[in-house]
Amino acid sequence: MLNRKKFIQNAALTAGAFFAGPSIIKAGEYFSPLKLTILHTNDTHSRLEPFPMDGGRNQGLGGIAGRAKLINDIREEEENVLLFDAGDIFQGTPYFNIYKGEPEIKAMSAMKYDATAIGNHDFDAGMENLATQLTKHANFPMLVSNYDFTGTPMENKTQPYKIFKKGKLKIGVFGVGIQGRGLIPDNLFGATKYLDPVQKANEMADKLKRNEGCDMIICLSHLGNLYKESNDVSDEVLAKETESIDLIIGGHTHTFLDNPIVYKNKKGDDTVVNQVGFAGIILGRLDFEFSKFSGKKLAKNHNISVSQK
Repeated sequence: MLNRKKFIQNAALTAGAFFAGPSIIKAGEYFSPLKLTILHTNDTHSRLEPFPMDGGRNQGLGGIAGRAKLINDIREEEENVLLFDAGDIFQGTPYFNIYKGEPEIKAMSAMKYDATAIGNHDFDAGMENLATQLTKHANFPMLVSNYDFTGTPMENKTQPYKIFKKGKLKIGVFGVGIQGRGLIPDNLFGATKYLDPVQKANEMADKLKRNEGCDMIICLSHLGNLYKESNDVSDEVLAKETESIDLIIGGHTHTFLDNPIVYKNKKGDDTVVNQVGFAGIILGRLDFEFSKFSGKKLAKNHNISVSQK
């Protein structure tokens, strides 16, 4: 039993914390950060099976079975997980030539992808086909804010952005696509209107931050990592010319980044950019921490090799 002196001391501490209000009672929130794990792929290009064991550089790597196992293991370990793709789901193996994207979309649905960007090769069997695959087989949204599909088969088949709630966190995600003219045949790109990705990205990020109150803004980009001899908008340009994007998950250039690149945006804040090659041989993992005390930060990154093992 507590003696009288100890009892009075404990009672005084409890009363003091109560009358001090949330600043003390909820102080633990400042020192116990919320965690978010982001998994991502890009340019998987219909690689449903691992590369054959033929002595090639990528032999035994990739495949949806190995990827699904890794994703499931991480979801069992972590409470708040999001899974994204940065486009070019289609084209690259006979699976696409024969089935036109159906098994790829079904596989992503089975792995419970949260969202994907749109890549130029996703038009390769035509807009009608892409619209059909999404409508019949996708349980995730395709996000693109800078394509106007009005009057095309893809009208109302995509979304500019989506908001995800993970625990106490509110995550805003939007997509941007590459200029289609000269890259995608006119008969496949159709009457699609390409809008300035930097302008649309700023609009989306501002909306998600100011109007929606998101704790983090993510862009799924199929613009390409960077271009040394071109004026094309890249993820580097997008990061530097926007104001409120926290993370850009990139695709198109098949760039293997050992570590994410951190750029300063127009306000001088950090924008993280990552891309993990092609064909699903790498699963990107980024672990973020959110704290009222220290803010938002990338705590850890890990490129996970996907293999039959």
